[in-house]
Amino acid sequence: MQEYVEKVGAADGGQRLDAFWQGCLDEEGVARSRVQAWIRDGHARINGQVCTKPATRLMPGQTVSLAPEYKDSTLVPDDGPLSVLFADEHLVVVDKDPGLTVHPAPSVSEPTLVHRVAHHFPVLLSQSGERPGIVHRLDKDTSGLIVLALSESSRLALTDAFASRLVYKEYLALVAGVPAPSGEIILPMGRHPSIKTRMSVVERGGRAAETRYSVLWTAPDSSASLVRVRILTGRTHQIRVHMAALGHPLLGDAVYADKATAARAPRQMLHAWQLRFEHPQSLEELSFCSSPPDDFLQVLDELCRERVCIGLTGAVGSGKSSAREAAESMGIPVFCADRVVAEAYAKGAEGCAILEHHFGSRFTHASGGVDKDLLLAAMSESQSLRREIERLIHPLVRHALHAFRAAHDEEVTLAEIPLLCEAGLTAEIDLLAVVFCPDEQRHARLLERGWSPERIAAVDSWQWPQEKKVRMAQLVIDNSGSLFELRSRARAMIGIVRDMLQERRELCLETLCATFEEPDSFDAAD
Repeated sequence: MQEYVEKVGAADGGQRLDAFWQGCLDEEGVARSRVQAWIRDGHARINGQVCTKPATRLMPGQTVSLAPEYKDSTLVPDDGPLSVLFADEHLVVVDKDPGLTVHPAPSVSEPTLVHRVAHHFPVLLSQSGERPGIVHRLDKDTSGLIVLALSESSRLALTDAFASRLVYKEYLALVAGVPAPSGEIILPMGRHPSIKTRMSVVERGGRAAETRYSVLWTAPDSSASLVRVRILTGRTHQIRVHMAALGHPLLGDAVYADKATAARAPRQMLHAWQLRFEHPQSLEELSFCSSPPDDFLQVLDELCRERVCIGLTGAVGSGKSSAREAAESMGIPVFCADRVVAEAYAKGAEGCAILEHHFGSRFTHASGGVDKDLLLAAMSESQSLRREIERLIHPLVRHALHAFRAAHDEEVTLAEIPLLCEAGLTAEIDLLAVVFCPDEQRHARLLERGWSPERIAAVDSWQWPQEKKVRMAQLVIDNSGSLFELRSRARAMIGIVRDMLQERRELCLETLCATFEEPDSFDAAD
């Protein structure tokens, strides 16, 4: 007969005996009426004394035990695959696949891990009960390391080791956002007050629960983090509930995360990574480490993917538009500040309304909309007016750029902004690219397009010198040659950025995988 032994914590004080044991056995699918029957039949003890009253209130510090009376096992072994890391006549350590339930329960119809272990290790069936060999549990969709006892004496010894916190268990979890670098979560847990299929952090009637974590890595966009987690108590859904309570639920967790976070992975991203314990018979220290399965790595690979917005700028007439068109021809999503401003100056648009509010009809057509030639002429005559116009219009460009970036998930996007540096927008992009054309050559091209020397000088005075922009840039496109050469160089720039991102993505995943195979110590939990 199996026996469960628990210590009543401070948070458990005042709880009914039957409610306490139902909470311990919730994953078994055991009804409260069945727990009450076991208690009435004399299978429960408090401090070694038999207690037959289900309504008995518990006190902190008490040691309680329950020896459920199950029918003899009728398990039918299942020959499904089983990843065995270690086995002898006393125990077996398995690397469990996600989606596999650990042991039979009234709500489970499909074969479980226990069924598979029974096929490979028939001696398991010599133990009585509905969950032979089980000394600890993993959720169905949690992958990783789990140990099963193959003899009754080993089961009792391992159960005691887990209850006494002598077993080292560490998990890997992918969580939303960026938690503090490390932390300790001590929040009592119990059944959700209104949704009985869930657990939750509770103020009263819960059981003590302690979780420690450390951030191992954060995604480039800070949308998610990889954390290593230790649990010093083994409450149902403990990591999932505690990380959600911290404000960083697990990716893919359909129960405790918001819909957007739940949709980011095919299951809750939780993997039992490390397991260390003393062999129940030989007393040898056993240590196991399991790298995450493919579905976990696929989500991690996607998180390693960086998204880069190239800010494209340069002096007037340098060839920015041609470089932008070359990027567009490659299917790169492009933001064009000139288009944004043109749309903002249309009749009834926001930019037009702002200028009318500040200057009346001074710069608008009789039929509506901004007269751009009139506005440009006025800005050329007055630096103070130009600065005022820029102060009013630049925020519209910034807002539109934010919307553009939020709407595009592609690895590379491009934003062509003539006054990117002057408007203080460099912090809004990831890489600064400058199209450079020697001033003499650039001016000659503008004159051919009908610009006057005075207009060229005026617009040049509004911008930083080309040399200053080039010094700031990570990428420079030389436009001292032909249009064909400019477009080729622009496409080459996009290719270089793509190759860089791919290399960084592969290196990121390789580095993390190496960490999984040879973990360092978890200092925060030692």
